[in-house]
Amino acid sequence: MSRRCDLLGTGPMFGNNVSHSNVKTRRRFDVNLCNVSLRSEVLGRTFKLTVTAKTLRTVDFKGGLDGFLVGTRNHKLTDKARKIKKAVIGKKIKAAA
Repeated sequence: MSRRCDLLGTGPMFGNNVSHSNVKTRRRFDVNLCNVSLRSEVLGRTFKLTVTAKTLRTVDFKGGLDGFLVGTRNHKLTDKARKIKKAVIGKKIKAAA
């Protein structure tokens, strides 16, 4: 399993451990992933996703999964998130018509 966020695709970063003698060895900064179930109010179903804690805070701030997806540009989202976003927007358009 890759350690990536299902909504934004955020993955691990790499850097150096620097010892007291200034010897540098490579290390990996993993992302803080959380397994969550997010509910889409428009679609009326829940999605089980692996999301970073930072993205989860943004989802809460934007008012839920629907608000987050509609307010985020497509190039920032993963393919899985784009499919959900397309379904949300399609359902909203049908409801408005």
